[in-house]
Amino acid sequence: MTAFAEAVAAGTIGGRLWFYANYHCNLTCTYCLTESSPNAERRVLDAETIRNVADAAVAQGVTSFGVTGGEPFLRPDMIDVLLMLAERLPVLVLSNATLFGGRVFEDVKRLAGSRVAIQISLDSAAPDDNDEMRGPENFAKVVDAIPKLIALGITVRIATTGDHGTPAEKADLCALHRSFGITDDDHVVRPIVHRGRAASNDLGVYATAADLPAELTVTRDGAFWSPFGPTVQGGRLDLDLLLSRTVYPLEIPINAMLEVAGRKPGGGDATLAIR
Repeated sequence: MTAFAEAVAAGTIGGRLWFYANYHCNLTCTYCLTESSPNAERRVLDAETIRNVADAAVAQGVTSFGVTGGEPFLRPDMIDVLLMLAERLPVLVLSNATLFGGRVFEDVKRLAGSRVAIQISLDSAAPDDNDEMRGPENFAKVVDAIPKLIALGITVRIATTGDHGTPAEKADLCALHRSFGITDDDHVVRPIVHRGRAASNDLGVYATAADLPAELTVTRDGAFWSPFGPTVQGGRLDLDLLLSRTVYPLEIPINAMLEVAGRKPGGGDATLAIR
């Protein structure tokens, strides 16, 4: 067993490795950690690097992969990347689900029967409340896409950002996702984190490394402690959670992560419900 696998087994760090596939997005969400937008710098992580890191990750004892952005499905090669990863380990890809029509949906059909799950952002069962921070017609596109994906046999999770609703509003959202057949275990509710565009808009909770999931995260710019690490504010990449500018060989960021994890005080589990 590798040192990384031992740390995962001990619960010191998480077993999922994240890839930031890109930073550009078709939306401009108010609380976006990476200041993603149609005009954002793309920062695409090339497929060859993803493949090399994935192979090394399997050897190190990584247990699953995560893919995020930006909006990953803006990449024409995203389905190929996801299927390549799923040949190795289970994959969770994050999406706003607003692009699943026409050619993109035809391509997404290739994920049916694979080990790829899609986590979709949905913040409220009330269309206006949901769209306030995510953009016009976001709700309508999301609730149209979810049943289509489920009909293909693709596992769908729901991610809700912000915990500002009343008990009745929260119940309505849960009733909505259950109506699609999505269980409570596949509904993630997390706070807005005060990083990126959220910080610029004075939104969210302040979080330190101890508050964030310790899951090795690979980007074009380097490897980070957590998927909440490589954030962008004012056009500048935040480097406070950077482990290494080198992502391959993977041993370099892994050793850096293990060193940081070894310095964490006892009882330093995440204090915020972020996952």
